[in-house]
Amino acid sequence: MAASPSHRRQAPFLIGLVLILAALPVGWFVFLREPPAPLPPPEPPRRVVTDAEAEAKKAVELVLSSFEGTVDVKHGEAGAWEPARKDMPLRPTDVVRTGRGSWAVLLNGESVELRMEAETEISVEEISNELSKVMLSSGLATATVRGRPNVRHTFVLKAKNGNAEASTSQGTFTMSNNGTGTVSVGTREGDVKLSDKEGKYVIVRAGQRSIVRPGKGLSEPEPIPSTVFLKMEWPTGEQRQREVTVVGRTDPFNRVTVDGVSVFANENGTFKLDVPLAEGSNLVRVAAVGVGGARQDEQHELTLVPPPPPPPPSRKRPGTIEVDAGGIWDPP
Repeated sequence: MAASPSHRRQAPFLIGLVLILAALPVGWFVFLREPPAPLPPPEPPRRVVTDAEAEAKKAVELVLSSFEGTVDVKHGEAGAWEPARKDMPLRPTDVVRTGRGSWAVLLNGESVELRMEAETEISVEEISNELSKVMLSSGLATATVRGRPNVRHTFVLKAKNGNAEASTSQGTFTMSNNGTGTVSVGTREGDVKLSDKEGKYVIVRAGQRSIVRPGKGLSEPEPIPSTVFLKMEWPTGEQRQREVTVVGRTDPFNRVTVDGVSVFANENGTFKLDVPLAEGSNLVRVAAVGVGGARQDEQHELTLVPPPPPPPPSRKRPGTIEVDAGGIWDPP
């Protein structure tokens, strides 16, 4: 039986209605639904810090580890001097000085140990994981630089008023600076590069020394004498003055202490120093030290006999005359 014309006209309408109803969810999903929130970015992978890097971070601070006697510190050139404290941290521009008969040890982690002898002054210039730089204004200082696996630390010791700079990444060396331009460097372990302001340099190996003289530049490294020569010219007899001059000879540019007071020998090895004496017996001690660590000591006893006291004032009355009559004198 054939469909009626009305049924045939309704069929397309119903099919269209069904298609429209089916399209509504799809349209909502495509055009009207809010997009989902973006996912958070993935966390970056955590970097594993190696043992060497962790160890290197400990070597940034320079510390006044130990000292004996009179040691002073000032913060910056314009700062005031203050007594040192144990484990006192030091930063760039800080200055440290040791007094007569005193010493101090500075540590940069486990990388560097710097020992300052008596009457020595240094200033801190730079401190970092890779580099420590210190200036020796005057005196005598010994640096020990220890190498560590995967960590390279360079220590530089400059000489103030001297055309010299010593550096090493592993080794032990001593620098002396007389404060007027003469610098001596002696290496005990490892190799040390000694350079001047013009860029010239020499390698001072273990057991060698090099001397920088004003106007003469760097000397070729030579073996360090195994012993120190010291000869004194002591004053003879009893001393009448409360201060005497002691004169001696040693190896050129050695550092000499006379009763704790420091002096450097000149290019000929001679030195002299005034020594105060107390009444009676005085034991004067002299020590000469080279940059290689060798030392020679000598001592001598000097006796101060003070001059006799002045005569008492005359009891003569004004206007009287004293007459010597054959040794007989009749006082007025």
